[in-house]
Amino acid sequence: MDVAVVGGGVVGCSVALRLATAGVRCTVVERSIPGAEASSAAAGILAPQAEADGPGPFLSLCLRSRSLYPAFVEEVERLSGLQVGYRPSGVLHVAFTEASLDRLGARVDTQCKEGLLAEFLDRDAVLRIEPALNPAIHGAALFPADGSVDNRLLMRALSMAAARAGVHFLTGHVRSLLEVGGRAAGVDVDGERLAADAVVVAAGAWTGLVPGSGLSPRQVRPARGQMVMLRSRVPVLERVVFSDQGYLVPRADGHLLAGSTLEFRGFAKEVTAQGLRQILALALELVPSLGELPVVESWAGLRPFTEDRLPVLGQGPLPGLFLASGHFRNGILLAPVTAEVLAQAVLAQPLSLPLEPFRWDRPAIT
Repeated sequence: MDVAVVGGGVVGCSVALRLATAGVRCTVVERSIPGAEASSAAAGILAPQAEADGPGPFLSLCLRSRSLYPAFVEEVERLSGLQVGYRPSGVLHVAFTEASLDRLGARVDTQCKEGLLAEFLDRDAVLRIEPALNPAIHGAALFPADGSVDNRLLMRALSMAAARAGVHFLTGHVRSLLEVGGRAAGVDVDGERLAADAVVVAAGAWTGLVPGSGLSPRQVRPARGQMVMLRSRVPVLERVVFSDQGYLVPRADGHLLAGSTLEFRGFAKEVTAQGLRQILALALELVPSLGELPVVESWAGLRPFTEDRLPVLGQGPLPGLFLASGHFRNGILLAPVTAEVLAQAVLAQPLSLPLEPFRWDRPAIT
């Protein structure tokens, strides 16, 4: 079986790796360097519980993917010989107001009733485990099973792992989907025909621009997120820390990521003065001592956004066409489960999770 995957980000490479390990001949078509867009611009947060709005199919999808992460990391590191900075060190969500504290308490209660690990901490308990945090906090929720991964290291290792598993990478622009007898039969890459038994479109914010994908630019559109990186001699934090305004993500080497904005500016990726102001204000509110650290990098990425903030997964509008897009802020987290269910769908195997809530033609995005 031959499969063409359109898009070489974390989702496309993960799907290709899973298909290749199942014996499928797989070609990833990427117009740039694999992982050059949102996958490298992300923060690498793996926090289904810290970011959960409540129980439901999306939380189940995220929890399933988090449970797959240790084996996914082991596979990628083994095949590539590279480390990816996986840190299942827990995530804190801190509160600066009583109202925020009440919401966190309710979330902890709900998740504990669902059998998930979550803990409500008062101010003193928070400062004992993260002493650099602002003493003005009122308390926090701790989600011990959440964590992070260095997404740039992950992308480098993942693309190498996929190549070593037999995935072929082709640089080019997909002009159109090939259709034969009402079925997806490959893609046109810069005027050359790439035949395939199935096509997986995993083009992130550009999915709606792939002719024949079945999704319009209105259904999956770019959401700009700006980020800032600071550097310290030793890590300032042990865990990812959220507030209601944003987050800080520590790396083992002392770098600290601060983010992020949510802006709808088309495909513009500029870093703006307003965006930097917003992010740095959030960072300094969480950890006032960051004011002494150097800013070493800033960037912006385009995340694939849907109106209901759910991904688009599974069978597309044509037989042989499959979609893996709309992951918004959770592409890094959802890579393992997306690879699992897309490979199952392509190979006509039983699905480990129902994909009905993530259909391409669901009313919320059509």
